[in-house]
Amino acid sequence: MSNKNAHAMMNTMRIGRMLLIAFAVMTMTFGTAFAGWDPADEANAQGTIAKFRQKDPSLERFFSRAYGYVVFPEVFKGGFMILGGGHGRGYVYESGTIIGRSTITQVNFGPQLGGQSFAEIIFFKGKGDLENFKKGKFELNAQVAAVVVTSGMATNTDYSNGVAVFAMPNAGLMAEISAGGQKFSFQPYD
Repeated sequence: MSNKNAHAMMNTMRIGRMLLIAFAVMTMTFGTAFAGWDPADEANAQGTIAKFRQKDPSLERFFSRAYGYVVFPEVFKGGFMILGGGHGRGYVYESGTIIGRSTITQVNFGPQLGGQSFAEIIFFKGKGDLENFKKGKFELNAQVAAVVVTSGMATNTDYSNGVAVFAMPNAGLMAEISAGGQKFSFQPYD
């Protein structure tokens, strides 16, 4: 291996380590799952529900028939080179009533660049589907795709393995070709 290739490889490894350290710091900072929850967050969740309903009235069938759902008003996501991640906080509803709080953490590997903020709602078809989420080990993998909300799209959308996921961009721009998953936590109200 030439000195030039060895130097380039060392720089790439150095950048990779810096990204991993930055991601670890971000995870530790945001990972204090429920510290500092603001009562305004609940109002943000209600506002997010209203935005989704306004954007696509056909989503009403999910709100009225789902056993439960979780609303994330803002999930922040960013990526650089081959590593990216995201984090957000939300509220969990059962039969239309808030029963707890949740966090979402996302890690992506693959070519990506940029940052964005989006809202996400996950509907649970039955009691067992919501109970699985409440165990705190729930994950969405690359096979479960979020449907971007546009007018009338929910008419042709259904549950996949008891879950339906809808997303709406808030701000930002991100280019990525990556595979990764979302992991969730749950904390019930006392």
